[in-house]
Amino acid sequence: MNTALWVVYPYLTIAVLVGGVIWRYRYDKFGWTTRSSQLYESAVLRWGSPLFHFGVLMVLIGHIGGLLIPKSWTEAVGITEHAYHLAAVFIGTVAGLCTLIGLAILIARRRLTGPVFAATTKNDKAMYVVLFAVIALGLLATVRANVAGDGYDYRETVSPWLRSLFYFSPDPEQMAGVPLGFKAHIVVAFALFAFWPFTRLVHAFSAPVGYLTRPYVVYRSRDSRPTLRPSRPGWEGPPKLPTDAGRR
Repeated sequence: MNTALWVVYPYLTIAVLVGGVIWRYRYDKFGWTTRSSQLYESAVLRWGSPLFHFGVLMVLIGHIGGLLIPKSWTEAVGITEHAYHLAAVFIGTVAGLCTLIGLAILIARRRLTGPVFAATTKNDKAMYVVLFAVIALGLLATVRANVAGDGYDYRETVSPWLRSLFYFSPDPEQMAGVPLGFKAHIVVAFALFAFWPFTRLVHAFSAPVGYLTRPYVVYRSRDSRPTLRPSRPGWEGPPKLPTDAGRR
């Protein structure tokens, strides 16, 4: 069971993630978009979207630092376990709350705004359920273990296990003593990875690389023709109508 859950399942979801992104880019470039609904409603979106994306960015940075950087490296530069624990719990809780609140605002907006709800597909609804579950389970596990509980150092179990997957030397025994809340968060997170390429979340893999090398866009004014009204400087006001004296 441990091998199936902590070796086969992660590799399978990662394979689906990579293969799905390649397939989507190859066969669905025009669908590679967020399908923005800002045109239908922007007031609530202006609050929910920045809050959600800020929280996600902070959560991503925290996960990269906590899971991929070994504990010995942070201790080697003078960061004690206590200091790391306090910073991770505080920043992680704030980031998680921002992400959860922002996502809740976006979901409420999508459900309560008629045109936005009409543009919501079944795929979108399933994506929101899985995404909300990942964020809620991660936040709940962190609060229960480190705020309400005695604390749990996942860098001694979960982090070595995750890095062992990238080394192609998986060690499922590292997950034996991990609390159930963290295990549930990890399982649902990998399910989200497999689902990712087939949703609007695929836009996260976009980067404006071509913008750096594309040619300049040249703007030209219209050719002056006798039949067209001559152009005037921008600060010059509208043409003045001739007076009676001018006509005489």
